Amino acid sequence: MRNAILEILKQNTGQYISGEEISQALQVSRTAVWKHIRTLKQSGYDIEAHSRLGYTLRQTTDRLLPAEIKAHLTSEVLGQEIYYFGEVDSTNNEAKKLAANGCPEGTIVVAEAQATGRGRLSRGWFSPFGKGIWLSVVLRPPFGPMDAAKCTLMAAVGVNRAINKVTGTGCGIKWPNDILWNGRKIVGILTEMSAEMDAINYVVIGMGINVNIDEFPDDIAATAASLSIASGHQISRIKLLTAILSELESVYMLVKKTGFAPALAAWREESITLGQTVKVCGFESSFNGVAVDIDADGALLVETPQGIERVLAGDVSIRPVMPE
Repeated sequence: MRNAILEILKQNTGQYISGEEISQALQVSRTAVWKHIRTLKQSGYDIEAHSRLGYTLRQTTDRLLPAEIKAHLTSEVLGQEIYYFGEVDSTNNEAKKLAANGCPEGTIVVAEAQATGRGRLSRGWFSPFGKGIWLSVVLRPPFGPMDAAKCTLMAAVGVNRAINKVTGTGCGIKWPNDILWNGRKIVGILTEMSAEMDAINYVVIGMGINVNIDEFPDDIAATAASLSIASGHQISRIKLLTAILSELESVYMLVKKTGFAPALAAWREESITLGQTVKVCGFESSFNGVAVDIDADGALLVETPQGIERVLAGDVSIRPVMPE
């Protein structure tokens, strides 16, 4: 009912329509119409009420409400089932609960804010209300657990393509899970899975995307950026989110059909890590070298004076080495 009222208001955007007209069109009481409109206003829709003229929708909301996502959705699997939260501890935690209870592939969890958002290696992620896209996607892939780590690289390709199509900011992928603009982090991706010995139960891909954040905490202000900073203007989160779901679905369906080779090739094209001198920081040691490639498993190949080192994402972090 609420969505039907919203659709009537959208069809008459900028014009007043009376509560009586809406109630007759939907065969409900005017009190029910008033209650639903009040809820829509609380959700962020700019609806003006006039005692004699009725209601008018001034502008739609940029909140990531399921009705708004559905209205712009072009993907066929991803986003068909949506769980929306004003605030949640972590969208990945919620997605894992849903996945464990049998939710369908393509289910997404999206929140306006995260209280304890996190990235790889248990690092925190700044997730303020209404300023980013805090998103998790549930996949149920047919390949084995050994291939799950490559889902991070696959997701990075889809997200980066969507960002550059929507914003034109020229972002690039830093191995293994970040998207950067001018060396500053825009996106972090965290992949988690549940698996048996030879089969994946589910994969949850979590994405933290800094969209319209103007200021960051002091400890990350020099290393983080947002798409609004990069582009110089505010970005529609709905438009970007639905583009991400479309691009990610496209890459994922190709992986299911042909394997990871095309996705890894696309990752190489969009990488800002390959060809760069990097410092590999592990738990017990670190070394410098030139990132020359990724292998078929998604591991980073780093050329050092002693030879090629194969670097696994779960073990280390990397940072660029600035020329002297």
